[in-house]
Amino acid sequence: MRTVIGLASGLLFGAGLAVSGMLDPVRVRGFLDLFGVWDPTLAFVMGGAMIPMAIAWLVQRRMAAPVADADFHLPDTNPITPRLLGGSALFGIGWGLGGLCPGPALAAFAINPAAAAVFTAAMAVGFAIVWALDRPPVHA
Repeated sequence: MRTVIGLASGLLFGAGLAVSGMLDPVRVRGFLDLFGVWDPTLAFVMGGAMIPMAIAWLVQRRMAAPVADADFHLPDTNPITPRLLGGSALFGIGWGLGGLCPGPALAAFAINPAAAAVFTAAMAVGFAIVWALDRPPVHA
């Protein structure tokens, strides 16, 4: 059941990205270009996403448990750390240069496989570097 819900959620997310035009890196870069020809489309997409998310938070508060799991797995509200700031900065730089982030990059394989492949390869290298740095030391 969890797999079906995850697959349906991913398909809905990808369809939303495609319909909204957020798979087009030029459109995303246009949103980030505040002093050039600014494209507000992404602001409307983000604003539109806030409405169902606000409803989801209200519904979640009234539920004892999620539909497909025993407990809710909500993120902690940890303080801002140097690691969070560094990761956010790297994400923003990659998003600004590539015009994609992880979700749209994977969905973009259906529309522009070459650009998606380059971005996804760079993203995978970044993931591997973080994974290697985060591994606990091996004691012999």
